[in-house]
Amino acid sequence: MPRITGPSLQQHREQLHRRVVDAFAELMTERSFDAITMAAIAERAEISRTSIYHHFPDKESVVVAFASHETARYVDGLREVLARASGPVERLRLYMRHQLEERPRFHMGLGPQLYGAVGARSRPRIREHVAAVEDVLREIVHDGMSSGDFTVEDPDATLALIHGCLVPRRLPVAAVETFVLRAVCASA
Repeated sequence: MPRITGPSLQQHREQLHRRVVDAFAELMTERSFDAITMAAIAERAEISRTSIYHHFPDKESVVVAFASHETARYVDGLREVLARASGPVERLRLYMRHQLEERPRFHMGLGPQLYGAVGARSRPRIREHVAAVEDVLREIVHDGMSSGDFTVEDPDATLALIHGCLVPRRLPVAAVETFVLRAVCASA
């Protein structure tokens, strides 16, 4: 029987999952997705090769857990920043700034690489994590529409267009902010 490392079985599982996710993140900085094996993840997480399969049936399930962890961490940080804002215009400005300045620090930048590497059954689960970030913007846009700060005819198209402007390019943050705020008819 494996040794329980936490005060409870649930905490043990959470610690083990965290170690596996952290090990996967470290390995992604060192090698390609295809070069990472379950054995390498187990070794880096300091668990047995058989133990990892009791918690994660395959590498794709590790990717989904990794995406879930990274998204939760990112959205928590984003919501913390947005909590300091007064009104939808400032929240949109802070959302954009956070996306442009902080996003590269998170492993979410690996999204396209991972999304293309996983099978069809895992893609919708990975997509759910992207939707969590989109939901924050959707809330801001709807609040701005309700308050009259934003004039938006098609909220879904507006979300896509705003996110299109936030794709990392070497553009000044202020230029992107001004452009988007003018596009939604908010005072810049």
